[in-house]
Amino acid sequence: MTRIKICGITSLEDALDAVHSGADALGLVFYDKSPRHVGLQLAAQIVDAIPPFVTLVGLFVNATEEDVRSTMHAVPLDALQFHGDETPAFCAQFGRPYLKAIRVKAGIDLLQYATDFAGAQGLLLDTYVDGMPGGTGSSFDWALIPYDLPLPVVLSGGLNAGNVAEAIRKVRPYAVDVSSGVEASKGIKDAEKIAAFVNAVIKVDMQLSLRPGEILRGHRTTVRK
Repeated sequence: MTRIKICGITSLEDALDAVHSGADALGLVFYDKSPRHVGLQLAAQIVDAIPPFVTLVGLFVNATEEDVRSTMHAVPLDALQFHGDETPAFCAQFGRPYLKAIRVKAGIDLLQYATDFAGAQGLLLDTYVDGMPGGTGSSFDWALIPYDLPLPVVLSGGLNAGNVAEAIRKVRPYAVDVSSGVEASKGIKDAEKIAAFVNAVIKVDMQLSLRPGEILRGHRTTVRK
């Protein structure tokens, strides 16, 4: 089944709406230039209120080592997500599973990124927009993703309840990541949009599970009946 991450959580209410709708992971943005930035005190309150078995992911953009460590000290994060120019060594030094975000455009060598960041739990593929490290609300050409990427794919960029089924059919990612596609306004989530997004993922997963012999990109396996 395709995992679901709701990113850019800025309130306890939005976090609980996402969890109750069936999200597997929540993203907390610690990049102060983002409209979805969350402070440490509120982030800690959100984490404390989340029930078990939901992954809490902290998002950073070219943060210093000190900033990442101080955030981890204040907020018990399960995983880290790096959206800047971080090196593999930088990402790996914190003792947490991590995702490396790659902004995709024509000509990018995703296979080389997968080799360079072989220690990552997956590559989060987002849309390239000059000057924006993420949260663009725009999708990219999914055909640019090589089928034989050796790391799990977390698909992001412009996803919403209306296009996520098509994205899953075409890409077969391990997980999908959504932020602006489930918002009422920047940084403010919409509970109905979250539920519609989750339901769309569940529906297409159920449809695909009935098709024998299909290869799933994210799981690197073949479904056999």
